[in-house]
Amino acid sequence: MLTDRINILSESITIAITTLAQELKAEGKDILSFSAGEPDFATPQVIKDAAIAAINNNFSKYTAVEGILPLRVAIATKLKRDHGLSYAPNQIIANNGAKHSLFNLFAATIQNGAEVIIPAPYWVTYPELVKYCGGKVVEIHTDDVSGFKITPEQLRAAITPKTVMLVLTSPSNPTGCIYSKEELIAIGKVLEGTDIIVASDEMYEKLTYEGTFTSAAAVSEDMYKRTVTINGLSKSVAMTGWRFGYMAAANTELIQATKKLQSQSTSNINSITQMAAIAGLDGSADADIEMMRKAFIERRDEAVKLINDIDGLSVTKPDGAFYLFVNTKEVSNDSLTFAKELLDKKLVAVVPGVAFGSEGYFRLSFATNIETIRTGIARIAEYVKELKA
Repeated sequence: MLTDRINILSESITIAITTLAQELKAEGKDILSFSAGEPDFATPQVIKDAAIAAINNNFSKYTAVEGILPLRVAIATKLKRDHGLSYAPNQIIANNGAKHSLFNLFAATIQNGAEVIIPAPYWVTYPELVKYCGGKVVEIHTDDVSGFKITPEQLRAAITPKTVMLVLTSPSNPTGCIYSKEELIAIGKVLEGTDIIVASDEMYEKLTYEGTFTSAAAVSEDMYKRTVTINGLSKSVAMTGWRFGYMAAANTELIQATKKLQSQSTSNINSITQMAAIAGLDGSADADIEMMRKAFIERRDEAVKLINDIDGLSVTKPDGAFYLFVNTKEVSNDSLTFAKELLDKKLVAVVPGVAFGSEGYFRLSFATNIETIRTGIARIAEYVKELKA
């Protein structure tokens, strides 16, 4: 009874492990979970106040499918202020989180058999959505040595006449790597003369710790024309449950195509979230963002030191996001077994690297307090010691 396209989908391992950890915790077990990609901070008060005002003002009716005009203006203003990018409101659409943005984009642009280049490690959802839309995933593998970033040469070799899209994530989930301006320029030069779309997932842009973040669309006129910028507020201002994401593209026809799809599926996103999001975009929450960023730096540095003190594990310090992508190859090249046994024996939940297309690693989120990080990594150290015994 089920369609082939739904049967090829895999459940998100990240969500599955997080759910299992929550269930075990509800049973009274002392679970320490480092699996969820979710800030442990509360949504800033200024954003909550905007939502409360919207509720009190009865802002609870349907809105334009693509989002209210003040919201799209706020997005455009933010992109201009932060990256020098110019978009008209009709080149922007608000979605139910960036995952929804990606689904709409892929559904509107990927034909059966079309190829989509995805650097690995990758966020777990990218290849699943490509497969659902009938596309073929072309992986470019990276590792610690390359800083988990693709080279122009790798990209050039992966392109075929069937290539329709390149998915870029900076800062990366799960590695935290950030592409420099020079690296993005070099990637853009490879794409010149093609019709390849760049889907640039920039969800973690505000959580940058080393270097300078550069938006892919900002490096050249050619990249501006071919890039779809995907972003939101889930990570930067702890609005995961509010479900707010957006797309911006110079290609107005593409945005209008996703609007048409959205009009027949979800329609507009939550009206209250739209009003709250304006406060998250206009600079009102900048002090809160900086507070969280500084806390994440402290947690990152502590976690990196503790992991690298474990004989058999190693990790490269991430430049952004709030994850460590830990190399376990010296003790285990079976990340799923490693993660399952770690949860079973030491009650610590992490996500196996195989979920991100890279075996021999696990992802650890440091979006939690320092004491939990210390206790959890101490348990990981105990488990690794037992593995090596």
